[in-house]
Amino acid sequence: MIDDRKNNEEHNLDAEQLLTFLNEHQVDSFREEFLSLHPYDQAQFFEKVGPDSRQIIYQYLSPKEMSEIFQSIELDDDEYEPFLKEMDNTYAADMLSEMYADNAVDVLNELGKDQVASYLTIMDDESAQEIKDLLHYEEYTAGSIMTTEYVAIPENSTARSAMMILRNAAPEAEIIYYLFVVNDDHQLTGVVSLRDLIIADEDTLISSIKNDRVVSVSVSEDQEEVARMIKDYDFLAVPVVDFQNHLLGIITVDDILDVLEEEANDDYSKLAAVSEMDTFDKGPLTAAKKRLPWLIILLFLGMFTASLMGIFEGVLDQVAILAVFIPLIAGMAGNSGTQALAVAVRGIATGDIEEQSKMKLLMREAGTGLITGIVCAVFSVGIVYFLQQDLLLGLLVGAAIFGSIFVATMSGSFIPLLFHRMNIDPAVASGPFITTLNDIISILIYLGLATIFLSQL
Repeated sequence: MIDDRKNNEEHNLDAEQLLTFLNEHQVDSFREEFLSLHPYDQAQFFEKVGPDSRQIIYQYLSPKEMSEIFQSIELDDDEYEPFLKEMDNTYAADMLSEMYADNAVDVLNELGKDQVASYLTIMDDESAQEIKDLLHYEEYTAGSIMTTEYVAIPENSTARSAMMILRNAAPEAEIIYYLFVVNDDHQLTGVVSLRDLIIADEDTLISSIKNDRVVSVSVSEDQEEVARMIKDYDFLAVPVVDFQNHLLGIITVDDILDVLEEEANDDYSKLAAVSEMDTFDKGPLTAAKKRLPWLIILLFLGMFTASLMGIFEGVLDQVAILAVFIPLIAGMAGNSGTQALAVAVRGIATGDIEEQSKMKLLMREAGTGLITGIVCAVFSVGIVYFLQQDLLLGLLVGAAIFGSIFVATMSGSFIPLLFHRMNIDPAVASGPFITTLNDIISILIYLGLATIFLSQL
């Protein structure tokens, strides 16, 4: 705790010192202090200072130095453009060309087509072409997040020549721990670890020390599947190939961490019925715009639920006590449905639920729904009888709770599986939708049973 406080104090002192250097135009002192910081700390300082201070920073730092900051900065998708507009177009284009191609593409994907075209025109031809090759891949696929800065070794080369290739390529490569082996047609044939290359005899052929059982992903593979593969195999990087097994690029673990965070935020926001992740630094108008579409949809679903009550108005008029237990039954259905939904969505997201295990999940949830429904029904009968001294009413409430919990549990597990089968994100079957659907089902069950047994109540 004391160490954390000390680190925070030192960080604040660094920031104050840097601002002093900026305001007093002490270029050398600023560069020496600023460039000694970790890129993440540089990015944090850059993001927090005002536009006037950033204009001075652009003058003090080269595009290459600024590219390190932009690759470490944590911005929402719609926040890149304002920062780029602060820069001179040539400076911004040079900065983007110095970034790893996949990171530059991530930034350019958030800009308008005219702005992207402008930057690509200013860039050097090699960087522009590299970025153009990545921009045409569909978003959220392996191609859209891969980088073309990797080390490829011809399979007929020796360890000595491979080391020479590595030395030349290493300054630009994003990762050098894996060396990907290719044939004359640039098809992926294997992989060599840096360790194996270092300990190999200089005259040893790469083809004799490579690992032929290389795991790769298709350029059109969904980024979630790539993330799952890297997690399962504990890779630092995975090669990306086309349908003819030509090596196109690699995806590194740091890019996958970004994907996992993005997908987790996306699923969480959908489960909460928010169109995008709603961060606390957004204004109330922006937050309202993101939440209103879902709330309006849920409002109409709620109105449909309310209209059901009107259908059974006669039953409620005759036995008013029935209305007391509607929130209880609807709440129990919503809770059990949300529990089943969470299990199903998590299983799909982590890949634990395969095609053959979907029926197993449904059978397990059916059994769970039966057991929890029976137990809750028994408790309900006893409680209602104790409070109202009416056994039939207790049996009615218990039966409604049993039916609602069972159906809600099944719908909470079945709907995400159905959405997944239809290639729709299962998280769309979010908590509020499942809850509203189960409200409708539970009211139909409860008041339907009450209508049937009205003469006995």
